[in-house]
Amino acid sequence: MEEFLTAHFWLAVGQIIMIDILLGGDNAVVIALACRRLPPAQRTKGIIWGTVGAILLRVILIAFALALLQIPFLKLVGALLLIWIGVKLIAPEDDDDHSNIESSDKLWAAVKTVIVADLVMSVDNVIAIAGAAQGAGEQHQLTLVIFGLLVSIPIIVWGSTLVLKLMDRFPIIILLGGMLLGWIAGTMAHSDPAVAAYLPQDRSWHYAMGVGGALLVLAIGKWIQRRRGPPPEATA
Repeated sequence: MEEFLTAHFWLAVGQIIMIDILLGGDNAVVIALACRRLPPAQRTKGIIWGTVGAILLRVILIAFALALLQIPFLKLVGALLLIWIGVKLIAPEDDDDHSNIESSDKLWAAVKTVIVADLVMSVDNVIAIAGAAQGAGEQHQLTLVIFGLLVSIPIIVWGSTLVLKLMDRFPIIILLGGMLLGWIAGTMAHSDPAVAAYLPQDRSWHYAMGVGGALLVLAIGKWIQRRRGPPPEATA
């Protein structure tokens, strides 16, 4: 029980909720698109069962990810992926992944669409959450993941509109989210079994690697933004 009262545990919970809000905002859009042709009486059922199925699938994927991250060099690969995801968050490309989401007027067909679409879109989410859970100690990692996901479900499903408006109004939220992913990438790389023997494993190095990852994501993201120039509406 003491593990649940530590600062590391609640810091990791906060990171997981933040990751789910930032990387899971599209899930609410996918759910809405997949269920839009259902009769009104079945729409709520489609949303609930689709969300439950997607979350259960994600917990299973994260359980595998937590086990796989113990293999040498995989944390380094995960760290590189997180840096790339963080950069994409700060400097997103102009594409629409939702155009291929098909709606259905049958309840279980819509639920299946939600689960499959969430599976395809959840790779970044799974890696980021598994990385965040590593910081809370090994004993309760999966419990932490499930708790963080449960807390974030209502935020994603019912609060996504508010969250998206806040992100539009305060772009620094996106910036800080990208840097958070860089932080997790740095701390993940620091604890990789392949390099742990060559790096001091004290807290100061752990934090230094996290800060380095956050600053790297910020620097690359800002560099890409400058290369692309201002968006068309800004120059109109």
